Amino acid sequence: MHDINAIRKDPDAFDAALSRRGAAPCAAEMLTLDDARRAAIAEAQELQTKRNEASKKIGQAKGQGDEAEAQRLMDEVAGLKDALQKAEEIERGANTELTDALAAIPNLPLADVPVGADEAGNVELRRLGEPKQGAAEHFEIGEALGMMDFEIAAALSGSRFVVLRDGLARLDRAFGNFMIDLHINEFGYRENTLPVLVRDDAVYGTGQLPKFAEDLFRTENGYWLTPTAEVTLTNLVREQITDAAALPMRLTALTQCFRSEAGAAGRDTRGMIRQHQFTKVELVSITDEENGVAELERKTNCAEEVLKRLGLPYRVMQLCTGDMGFGARKTYDLEVWLPGQNAYREISSISYCGDFQGRRMNARYRHEGEKQTHFVHTLNGSGLAVGRTLVAVLENYVNADGTVTVPDVLRPYIGGAETIGEANE
Repeated sequence: MHDINAIRKDPDAFDAALSRRGAAPCAAEMLTLDDARRAAIAEAQELQTKRNEASKKIGQAKGQGDEAEAQRLMDEVAGLKDALQKAEEIERGANTELTDALAAIPNLPLADVPVGADEAGNVELRRLGEPKQGAAEHFEIGEALGMMDFEIAAALSGSRFVVLRDGLARLDRAFGNFMIDLHINEFGYRENTLPVLVRDDAVYGTGQLPKFAEDLFRTENGYWLTPTAEVTLTNLVREQITDAAALPMRLTALTQCFRSEAGAAGRDTRGMIRQHQFTKVELVSITDEENGVAELERKTNCAEEVLKRLGLPYRVMQLCTGDMGFGARKTYDLEVWLPGQNAYREISSISYCGDFQGRRMNARYRHEGEKQTHFVHTLNGSGLAVGRTLVAVLENYVNADGTVTVPDVLRPYIGGAETIGEANE
């Protein structure tokens, strides 16, 4: 959500920032809607003032015994009441129209974000690890082990689902436990167990509604299945005023996530890269304005550490203006090397959103001794997507005999086993 006062203060700068994202200018349109809203507010306030004055005069007229004047004034008040109700209805409509229009505008990129139309404009910042060549794809490895079954999953649920068994099921669970432990014990995140069913306000607060409803799953009784724990973790501070001394709040959760993949027709139809249901460790930070950008660097380092400890080759990309998400001001993607695809693929996206979500949630903070409040600044990112991490480990750690070596850091989570696919599995 954008601040209409900031748009009014410098409409040209607002439109220029939108143009860097490839979005059409709209400051003039927003100001026209705001002018209508202001006029409606002024009209309602004027009618309320007239009504109050007339109401006072009724008592005065009755006190003077002038019943005719008192009746005239009562009729006037009744008419003003009807007019006021209509004016307030117009005011609500004008306010809703402006709010809806502002909610449909993407966030503004920071000045250091490279300009580009799509992923071709992204900039590689660094890469670590030596890419392995020539491995099979993860679904070939998993199916050969007899532990990854897409056929039975399709019979149960349709396409873009998987059933994992035995060693791979255990390995999948180990990833989530390892990541959560790392982020809690070493990086100071607080773990949360969260609902995966939420109401409209929660999904609106983080920007998925109303623009991206088709990307979500909705139940028949009006709940939304969360596409990421970003929704629930970020909304933990909605409609609240947080003490500035309590910031930054660093929150994490391991949850199931649900996405319709409405825009992914024909892409990654085989395997576990793009599924309707998947597990992810989410990292959310609630911070003040001064520390938001620094928190982005810190959060990126936290997610990178997972890849480092798993020994997976990866690179860090800064997304260009045309490839960033709707609510982001600056985004880094971590892309892990997949030998089976001979390509780097996204495994985490870490974004700084400024006060964009804070305004939508009416989430604020206040410094001690001050009356003024400020909207919180929010960040989110994967730390990591569990399914894609499993994909990466399978392709990078598969052995010539089809077994898969377990990275050292995961072995305590699976009873010390060194490989997946041994005869005793």
